[in-house]
Amino acid sequence: MTLKSLLLGATAASGVALVAQAAQAERGADGHVNVIYWQAPSIMTPYLSGGTKEVEAASLVLEPLARYNQNGNRVPYLATGIPTLENGGVSEDLTSITWSIKPDLQWSDGTPFTATDVKFTADYCMNPEGGCAQLAKFEGVESVEVIDDLTVRVNFSQPTPNPYGPFVGGQSPIIQAAQFENCTGARASECAEENFNPIGTGPFKVDEFRPNDVISLSANPNYREPDKPAFATMTFKGGGDAISAGRAVLETGEFDYAWNLQLAPDVIARMEEAGEGEALPAFGTLVERIEVNLTDPSPDLPEGERATKAHPHPFLTDPAVRKALSMAVDRVLLTEIGYGKAGRPTCDWVPGPDVYAANNTHCMEQDIEGANALLDGAGWIDSDGDGVRDKDGVELSLLFQTSTNAVRQDFQALIKQWWGQIGVETELRNISASVFFGGDPGSPDTFQKFYADVEMYANLFDGTDPQNYLASRTCDKAPRPETQWQGENINRYCDEEYDALVRELGRTAELEKRAEIAIELNNMITRDANVIIPLVHRGRVSAKSNTLGGVILNVWDTEMWNAADWYRIEE
Repeated sequence: MTLKSLLLGATAASGVALVAQAAQAERGADGHVNVIYWQAPSIMTPYLSGGTKEVEAASLVLEPLARYNQNGNRVPYLATGIPTLENGGVSEDLTSITWSIKPDLQWSDGTPFTATDVKFTADYCMNPEGGCAQLAKFEGVESVEVIDDLTVRVNFSQPTPNPYGPFVGGQSPIIQAAQFENCTGARASECAEENFNPIGTGPFKVDEFRPNDVISLSANPNYREPDKPAFATMTFKGGGDAISAGRAVLETGEFDYAWNLQLAPDVIARMEEAGEGEALPAFGTLVERIEVNLTDPSPDLPEGERATKAHPHPFLTDPAVRKALSMAVDRVLLTEIGYGKAGRPTCDWVPGPDVYAANNTHCMEQDIEGANALLDGAGWIDSDGDGVRDKDGVELSLLFQTSTNAVRQDFQALIKQWWGQIGVETELRNISASVFFGGDPGSPDTFQKFYADVEMYANLFDGTDPQNYLASRTCDKAPRPETQWQGENINRYCDEEYDALVRELGRTAELEKRAEIAIELNNMITRDANVIIPLVHRGRVSAKSNTLGGVILNVWDTEMWNAADWYRIEE
């Protein structure tokens, strides 16, 4: 049995008992709970931000029809069950999936939840002027139709063996049609009240949202389980840094839960010695990586043309340069200093589940000499002796940005040093995580706008099938002004062969063949193109206080997925 299996199995076994205990309490009986996310949410909807922090925060309020549990299995939430071929929910020709909605569901404002809200959500995200950050979840959807108030059918343009993209997992929840009816298309990002205070079906509702700071929530009075949540109120604090968040749970006990302790393992171990809480580790699909911009981010270009396909990058469009950048990196050392046992060096963008993992090893050994030879052969030389290679008047001088975090700044410093050894000049920039991962179309500093040459971050996909994740890099997903700078294809990568393979994956049913296609797609964008330069397969590490029960760390969905089951343990 693998370490992951042991972790998940133990967590699941204990979780059953904890949830059963929590169910005995009355709603709100356990008072207040404090949660800290050192990357502060800037909005309360995953549809207008690709940042994990927004998906996490929104999942306390907005829910999908189904989620993935701690073992990666689909479980119904707003639906009565999971539609399959066997039960007739998925059509025999694989072109539709029909969901049955639980009766008597209410939004937090007391109005009925119906199939109309589900259809509206799909239309909202698929609106070409809206710039939906989760558009890949609706890959191949032709239409969504209301059969009756409690039945909705998703129709696909071709046979789709994996029809569980729309409305499954925290990245694809349902929003209320009545609230957002005037917030579609280009107006989506302008509706501050709706985007900051969405009406939901989840265990909590928003009382006050302060962007990039604090969210005050209270128990949803119309939540479908009358005895949940056990907590009457929640403070969701954002901002700061990973080390202060860890201390707030593990050392001082000021907070009950801290997300994403991106810290060196010895630092976390010392914090745990205080005895106030415990770190929760588990491996999923989280990969720390460098993203390469294939468009020109120069500030000399007119606004609206900068970092768009109209202007290819002056040197990162050269495959030799991208490959040399990857060859110069020592992933083993980065993993050792940044994550220890909570990380694994990787050459893959999709590191798991095992059936979908390419397990490439070509990048595991740093090769400075080989990178230099590759650049020499491509005609990049240091013509003026200043230590920076150039060609046709263009110097290999780049801006490398990431979010503010001690581990990431250590990585930046080392990578700058290694790139210097192959004649690449590197300027470093770090941006507040709340801004960097925010979705503000007016900000020049978001990871989607990508006003830099390369940038580093990590994210993951929900569930255990990478189809929608891989589809996020098709040509049509590139952020641009007309999509309010939303879109997951931040590299502006466009390869018709890649797009064709994504379509083939979408209509392939047999698992072994699906895995072959997924691995080929992973290899195209990493090993072959080096558009994504994977560094570390990170274990997710969060922390909970000793007095917080019911927590089940879930690497296949949001960490807030079962906040309705949390409760207070009396010491």
